[in-house]
Amino acid sequence: MVSDVNEQLGVMSLRSARQIAEERHMDLVEVAPNGKPPVCRIMNYGKFRYEQQKRDKEAKKKQKVLILKEVKLRPNIEDHDFYVKMKAAQRFLGEGSKVKVTIMFRGREMSHPELGRDLLIRFADELKETAHVEKEPKIEGRNMTMVIAASKAK
Repeated sequence: MVSDVNEQLGVMSLRSARQIAEERHMDLVEVAPNGKPPVCRIMNYGKFRYEQQKRDKEAKKKQKVLILKEVKLRPNIEDHDFYVKMKAAQRFLGEGSKVKVTIMFRGREMSHPELGRDLLIRFADELKETAHVEKEPKIEGRNMTMVIAASKAK
């Protein structure tokens, strides 16, 4: 057993450990249940839980949540519209998000998937300075998708 000031109190019965904890107006907490014998500590359990929650909250703040943004195009998109979509993708990449570029096919456009592939490759080439292709162009139903992510800074 360990006291509230990290002092080793040695092996003792549960009854005497509870009595010592009550005398100090603290709680008896089992910290290593698998030990032989199990290790208990005298502490203020409410304060311990508060500190634990604070550490967990701080660790959660430091986690980076990855967001996948989507830019949708058509196979016969005009140049100006293409560059507007590309600028939006650059902004998303600058914010730290990944970008899913989707080409939406309608009707007979499905008979020419190479137009969509060429457009996605052009999109990736235009952004090759700041991004890399994470998932190659792939047809999924009536759409062709590709995922790009920001390049690592050197």
